[in-house]
Amino acid sequence: MILIKLGGSVISDKNVPYSFNKEVVERIAEEIAHFYPAEGFILVHGGGSFGHPNAKEYNIREGLVGDMERKRIGFSKTHQAMLKLNDLIIQVFLEKRLPAYSVSSSSIFLIENGHIVYGDVEVLRRLIEKGFIPILFGDTAIALDKGIDILSGDQIVSYLAKMLKPSKVIFLMDVDGIYDKNPKEHKDAKLLEEIKEIPELEGSAGVDVTGGINNKLKEAFKIAKYCDVYFINGKVKGNLDKAIRGEKVGTRLRF
Repeated sequence: MILIKLGGSVISDKNVPYSFNKEVVERIAEEIAHFYPAEGFILVHGGGSFGHPNAKEYNIREGLVGDMERKRIGFSKTHQAMLKLNDLIIQVFLEKRLPAYSVSSSSIFLIENGHIVYGDVEVLRRLIEKGFIPILFGDTAIALDKGIDILSGDQIVSYLAKMLKPSKVIFLMDVDGIYDKNPKEHKDAKLLEEIKEIPELEGSAGVDVTGGINNKLKEAFKIAKYCDVYFINGKVKGNLDKAIRGEKVGTRLRF
């Protein structure tokens, strides 16, 4: 089984609210179709321009404090926005004859101090056994410490890698991998084809309430204890195909 993280910057333009890169998602689905059903898949997608603006506007990370009524409304609005994005992705996969099945992350995870402390993953195991492709997403979630919080897709991927032991985890980004500098701001940025420790990097561009590339790497190194981890450009045709096959592409993490 292969676990794929669809970065929010791949499936949408984070600077354009409620934008959806349908053609990119279609191509990703087509590449997955090359390997399904011989290979099982779980996908987790980020919030992109659907979840992040709402989470920021209502300051969900602050918890259930202050204007409680407004916070509850914002909590629900953020979740509903993510459901809309999830549905758009599901519909693309179904059009490609792939049995994608939506699993609401907030319904199976609890968090505390910014980390998942409980996750009911048995339904995911059963879905994979039955030949489905579960698709989860970064979401709002009930927090044991402050009432409500944001659960990032990267945290979900880290938790699922620990619990389900996939053969590999592939992060799809809007750049070719991990660089020593932000490639969108520095023309001399160098692609790190293989990394064995977390480098100090600049944050990602756009609105992101989940910690950007630094948090992504932190979670990825947890995952690397269990399986191979790749960071690739999800907007380039053929990259996902190469990563699934284990060919050289993007950045690979190894201890």
